[in-house]
Amino acid sequence: MFACVLVANRGEIARRVIRTARKMGIRAVAVYSEADADLPYVAEADEAVLIGPPAPVSSYLDIAAILAAAATTGAQAVHPGYGFLAENPDFAAAVLAAGLTWVGPSPDSMTQMGDKINARNLMEQAGVPVSPGTHEPVADLTTALAAAEQIGYPVMIKASAGGGGIGMTAAADPEQLAAGFETARTRAERFFGNPAILLERYVERARHVEVQILGLPDGRVLALGERDCSVQRRHQKVAEETPSPGVSPHLRARMLDAAVQAGEAVAYLGAGTVECLVDVTAQDFTFLEMNTRLQVEHPVTELVTGIDLVEQQFLIAAGEPISFNPADLASRGHAIELRVYAEDSKRFLPSPGLIEEWSEPVGPGIRVDSGYKAGNRVTPYYDPLLAKLCVHGADRAQALDRAAAAVAAFNISGLKTNLQFHAELLESAEFRSGDYDTSLVSRLRP
Repeated sequence: MFACVLVANRGEIARRVIRTARKMGIRAVAVYSEADADLPYVAEADEAVLIGPPAPVSSYLDIAAILAAAATTGAQAVHPGYGFLAENPDFAAAVLAAGLTWVGPSPDSMTQMGDKINARNLMEQAGVPVSPGTHEPVADLTTALAAAEQIGYPVMIKASAGGGGIGMTAAADPEQLAAGFETARTRAERFFGNPAILLERYVERARHVEVQILGLPDGRVLALGERDCSVQRRHQKVAEETPSPGVSPHLRARMLDAAVQAGEAVAYLGAGTVECLVDVTAQDFTFLEMNTRLQVEHPVTELVTGIDLVEQQFLIAAGEPISFNPADLASRGHAIELRVYAEDSKRFLPSPGLIEEWSEPVGPGIRVDSGYKAGNRVTPYYDPLLAKLCVHGADRAQALDRAAAAVAAFNISGLKTNLQFHAELLESAEFRSGDYDTSLVSRLRP
């Protein structure tokens, strides 16, 4: 096991990785921009290095600055968290070239799964269910119209190199496809530097369900259960739960098996997630994409399994055995995560500002992974995620009740947050029933 790890991230995920490093006796190095100097994770690290001004391109996306920080602090490994450089194979390769341990999958696995078209084709070859769609980048509208006719409307237009719902739109007919295609290409080029577009069949009533996998050094791939991520605004997740109330035991077993197949197909190492689209009506699923990193919503899996996923990442990266027996793997109870953002609860627009008060809920089954405290300023430079409010209960009913009480007890003042939205979500008859889909938020916020 390495003695020192550099955490190449910020906020709550940096704080969360540092917490496990400390538990394992590993020295933790933080990096920070000028805008983040006062955040809790900087003070909690064993050492912290300023890597640049607030703009991400000059700090958290600056590979040379991060590697220089590793060299000056004696770090032997790099944990990328999520976002920023976490799924950048060039960064992983640079870390390895510098003689450091990369806490993540191989650059080759990341490259294979980073392009949605390539990933779809690989999964299809591996026998993983894939929705009807294009096998090559769609270069122009004429090609798109012909492909859509073959796939069958409605279709989803996606950026092949994208994520977070950017450059994604549905089209019910040729006119909508013509209107959305060029916009999707432009956004794909602007955000990802790659205008490549893919089309696939759009499922009208769908759930977004993902499977947590762990790839072990001996080649085995384990599936640690699923998470339902269907509560989304602008195709971005705001709440997650496990187990999914919309997945039958038979469908769950098929999804877990497919996720293992997916991991084995790319010789996956470490923690990753296989995302699936579940057709609620047909009770069937297809592969969406693979996230070659730790997910934001990993705490709900930790709460029901009792497994520290960051600890397993460290052990796997160091070539050591995982800390649990796969034969004893079991899911206990129900867990829910609510993402608390600095944004208004109606339109979900970012609301940067000074945090005047910060008081977290406490009690049985409550876990808060936070990145801020009172006196910190939320800047416009980064994603406005403040904290992840996670709850665990013996069953879904208890988890829902604990979540509602925890939301009511979470006090943040000085700027707008989406806590009021979460309160309304937890009161929603549709959400409480468990019978919801990815369009739930649009019904709560018409």
